[in-house]
Amino acid sequence: MLKLDSISKSFDEKPVLQNISLEIEEGERFSLLGQSGCGKTTLLRLIAGFESPDQGKIWIEGNEVSSLPVEKRPVGLIFQNYALFQHMTVYDNIAVGPRIKKLSESEITKQIDELLEITRLKDLKNSYPQNISGGEAQRVALARAVINRPKILLLDEPLSALDPSLRQHLREELVEMQKTLGITFLFVTHDQEEAMSMATHMCIMEKGVIKQTGTPVDLYERPESSFVAKFLGEINCLVGTIEQQIGNLVTISLGENGKIKIFI
Repeated sequence: MLKLDSISKSFDEKPVLQNISLEIEEGERFSLLGQSGCGKTTLLRLIAGFESPDQGKIWIEGNEVSSLPVEKRPVGLIFQNYALFQHMTVYDNIAVGPRIKKLSESEITKQIDELLEITRLKDLKNSYPQNISGGEAQRVALARAVINRPKILLLDEPLSALDPSLRQHLREELVEMQKTLGITFLFVTHDQEEAMSMATHMCIMEKGVIKQTGTPVDLYERPESSFVAKFLGEINCLVGTIEQQIGNLVTISLGENGKIKIFI
């Protein structure tokens, strides 16, 4: 579905992304997880077409899109603040994309009615953004982003603007809607719990580099570095020296505290 091949990007000669390679399968919910400033949002902008890579290529469904403009890429994007048009109704916000494509109003109405049913916004069709809740605004943004049937939907910190009490409920809603729509989701977050509960696969980034990729269970139970282990939760870290290894049995010296034996 989505393939990134050796992507690098710098701003003012400062490296932001370094040799990023990644493959995401169709129908996945994939999370880019990392601390602020690690490059995850820049990577999302490169995929969307708002920035161009200094090096490397981007492929979607086997087609290279690295040099294609935003409007020609088969992607949808939900911004962190949803970016709804305040002077337009829910219906008109969702209709923006199809109207740009000059679809007939009857076809637009049919598509929107289907999405309003899926997103449970049917009763808010004629409401304005300032009169709906944060969760409802998110669903309007989702409907607007998917009405043109993108191959992949990009979400930039989709829940960060919401009250903590709403987040758990909306995580579940996003997962259910993704399953119903069947669209590949790629979302950026710095929230470990959000990534672990929503993603089918995820990668952890640090300083423009991918540290590890896998399922949430793989990363949590089999971290490949102390950074990944510490980032995903509280750990006990013991510093020692390998003294002996026989097959899968390793003897580690902990200095004055003695020795331990570990199977690997």
